[in-house]
Amino acid sequence: MKPLDRDFYNRDSLIVAQALLGKVLVREIDGQRLSAKIVETEAYMGIEDKAAHSYGGKRTQRVEVMYGGPGYAYVFLIYGMYNCFNVVTREGGIPQAVLVRAVEPLDGLDAMAQQRFQLACCQLSRSQTKGLTNGPGKLCKALAIDKRLNGEDLCGSRLYIEAGGPEQFTTVPAKRVGIDYAEEAKDFYWRFYIKDNQYVSVT
Repeated sequence: MKPLDRDFYNRDSLIVAQALLGKVLVREIDGQRLSAKIVETEAYMGIEDKAAHSYGGKRTQRVEVMYGGPGYAYVFLIYGMYNCFNVVTREGGIPQAVLVRAVEPLDGLDAMAQQRFQLACCQLSRSQTKGLTNGPGKLCKALAIDKRLNGEDLCGSRLYIEAGGPEQFTTVPAKRVGIDYAEEAKDFYWRFYIKDNQYVSVT
């Protein structure tokens, strides 16, 4: 399948966050394909969203990629150790993004297990299997996504998102996670996940 085109991303983050569910995140490394179905996302609505890095029009080197236009990766570090992968949405100058919070592994399980736990896939315990990609930092480690991919074109060939196959599922809206500082914005139902999927980080 081909990567999603730029028009897919050139929409409001609330729309893209829901549209990304069921799509397939692909990481190509040295000719090997790692892929995983997106099962949980969070929308960040830019200048007016107190939980967004670009709130109030903040414009630093860290967030500059969000101002550049849709369909690029925004990768940042939290707690000095965990990478988070975001999809930039909307046209240039409107700094919105969608955080991919959790994915369900598809292709390249052995490589993911090695990168995440330094174990072969067959050696993973039940809890390790479930915990392979059920959080933003976890999925980045499993899929080898780090700050070197900040600004990566998601319409390219190293890191991209495919449409995936047809699937029926129920989308659940919920509050975003870990943003207690964001005043009223912490109560917005701007997180979305696939109901009953075991890889969702928080239900």
